[in-house]
Amino acid sequence: MYDYKQEDLRVVRKTKAETEATRKLIIDAARREFAARGVSRTSLEQIAASAGLTRGAIYWHFQNKVDLFIALRDDVVLPLVGRLESALDLSQFADPLDAIEDYLLAHFQRLESDLVVRETFEVMMLKCEYTSEFGELLRCAMDRTQHIFVKLEGAYRAAAGAGALREDLDPVATASDTYVFLIGAIRLWIADVEETGLRRTVAAMVHAHMLMRRRPAAA
Repeated sequence: MYDYKQEDLRVVRKTKAETEATRKLIIDAARREFAARGVSRTSLEQIAASAGLTRGAIYWHFQNKVDLFIALRDDVVLPLVGRLESALDLSQFADPLDAIEDYLLAHFQRLESDLVVRETFEVMMLKCEYTSEFGELLRCAMDRTQHIFVKLEGAYRAAAGAGALREDLDPVATASDTYVFLIGAIRLWIADVEETGLRRTVAAMVHAHMLMRRRPAAA
């Protein structure tokens, strides 16, 4: 007897796989077009043409350009944040400041090795004007990064407790300072497309940033 339930299940799986493949195709095309033109100057028609699809196919998966931008961001940034935060596992380091330095360096190693990550950050930081309908996205992005402050603050508190952090530094303020340093350095790294400036020196900059937070060795 023919098993219609199994056949229906195969159809559902095939349809789901095809839907996900089309969604990824659209996101990849959007990333390319946003990186080339900027978000505000890119139309859904241009993205559809780049993906080899109709505009209607895009609306099947995304409500509008903002919805597509969010999907592009979240598909890369959310998994990346989880992977990078493993570098802040203090149990792997005798000195919590070493964990923070490793965490900072991991961002630039990922940018260097992963084109999709690099293009996504380029779109978010250099090719999008956070005004009008995109204005709310900036606030949401700040809300989502709040846990990074918490992680860094915890690491700096651990460093203070271990006697590794300079006595005159407050863990909360120092965590905020490191976060600002990281975001600014990523932005400058991405902008250095000729690889003549910060990309060559970012490891040394990270080391210097952390060195200024370490308690001097006893004489």
